[in-house]
Amino acid sequence: MKIAVEGCLHGEMDKVYDTIRHIEKVENIKIDLLICCGDFQAVRNENDLESLSCPPKYRSMNSFWKYYSGQEVAPVPTIFIGGNHEASNYLWELYYGGWAAPNIYFLGFSGVIKFGNIRIGHFERPPYNESDLRSVYHIREYDVMKLKHIKEPIDIFISHDWPVGIYEYGNLKRLVQRKPHFQEEIRKRTLGSLPAAELLNQLKPHYWFSGHLHCNFAAVIQHRDNGSITKFLALDKCLPGRKFLQIVDVNSDPGPYEIQYDEEWLAITRKFNSIFPSSQKTVHLRPEQLDKQDYREWVRNKLITRGARPFDFVQTVSPFDPSRPLTRSSTSGHCRNPQTESLLQLLELPYLLDNVAEAGMPSQNTNFFNSKDAWNQLSDDGNSAEAGDVDELEELAEDEDGDA
Repeated sequence: MKIAVEGCLHGEMDKVYDTIRHIEKVENIKIDLLICCGDFQAVRNENDLESLSCPPKYRSMNSFWKYYSGQEVAPVPTIFIGGNHEASNYLWELYYGGWAAPNIYFLGFSGVIKFGNIRIGHFERPPYNESDLRSVYHIREYDVMKLKHIKEPIDIFISHDWPVGIYEYGNLKRLVQRKPHFQEEIRKRTLGSLPAAELLNQLKPHYWFSGHLHCNFAAVIQHRDNGSITKFLALDKCLPGRKFLQIVDVNSDPGPYEIQYDEEWLAITRKFNSIFPSSQKTVHLRPEQLDKQDYREWVRNKLITRGARPFDFVQTVSPFDPSRPLTRSSTSGHCRNPQTESLLQLLELPYLLDNVAEAGMPSQNTNFFNSKDAWNQLSDDGNSAEAGDVDELEELAEDEDGDA
């Protein structure tokens, strides 16, 4: 299986797909899957653009709306995760994962899917503002807790931010030469995500792909307890002259391939839905809560009857039309996506996302920028605050170079 891995998309879908077509033509190959490692920017219309978590000067409709509307169709199955620059109102509709557009699948805030016989997991870094800090912190704890209950092998894992400490397993000297502003965070061991590092050590996937820090970096980790190896690859953002795309050959069964629900992950989702953090209260798990075997058999029977392919894509808002600008919505209410409702009905679970949205999670007119102070308060979480917005750091570095 040939997988194209892309770093930070920043809405440049046309450019990435053109690059893939060029590679296929020049190398006479067929790429089976595109994985995008965050900052995807699934902006459907002007209202989504207002909710995009980045400074106004970086906001642009770009090209996702063409794929959402059906004007264009992704030439290769595409899966993506969110980052710290997203239209978070749309992604929250698809918290459990779902089609963001035809042939373009959002993996949700955490989870596992199958593509052929390849299991692909991921960990999400949702954007937020300071007022949302506690709500988001408990959502993140909950997502990490569920991922730690995965027992079956993971082939590929994706995170937007790097696992903290991953730089020790690659060419650290070259990394610091290219990104000198990383040096202090590396010294403090704050560059990257501590939860991602914990998941790396526990899940031990064959591959781990990341974006976020806008540079190309590779590492090989040999796990001490069983000797298995994880190959780590981080890629740049989609710009000319940058290493933003790489083709990876992954051993797999013969195709054709399609995206499918993962049985173990649905069992975990069903098992722990009752403690979904719809409030700011911390939930402590008891040991007897950890056995999911009955849930696994229940999910297996459901998938045998219904099939494992995700529910079909449904438009929930009018797409951008360049000839007819949309009047900005005055509402910021949470929209229920039919895909999410159908999945929860399949699992016979209640819909709980409304309560969290009303309590301060992503809504249509929320601006998540200027969250560095809030991020610093998450000291126990271990995520990077100082490199939280790489666009700003790079802009400052360019200014300094220009002054020199």
